[in-house]
Amino acid sequence: MVQIEAYVMLSAVLFILGAMGVLLRRNAILLFMSVELMLNAANLALVAFAKHWNQMDGHLFVFFVIAVAAAEVAVGLALIVAIFRTKQSINIDELHQMEG
Repeated sequence: MVQIEAYVMLSAVLFILGAMGVLLRRNAILLFMSVELMLNAANLALVAFAKHWNQMDGHLFVFFVIAVAAAEVAVGLALIVAIFRTKQSINIDELHQMEG
């Protein structure tokens, strides 16, 4: 059986990779993928702790996080498509010059 420390360590590595993607990337699609990676890292930690303590609360939180992440992706990708149609770019640095 795999110890909880392995799951927590994997979760931390995934979260750090996601945070680096958010901080270093300038592409909006990669930014959203990095945020999703961070959410999934948190989900992994929640499930690992829930299994370790024999509680179902962690699984319930994961269910809600997945639902919120799905809604975030749907809205985020719709915004990215709308911005791409007007600006012809999804580079974050170019989007700060958006005009009202």
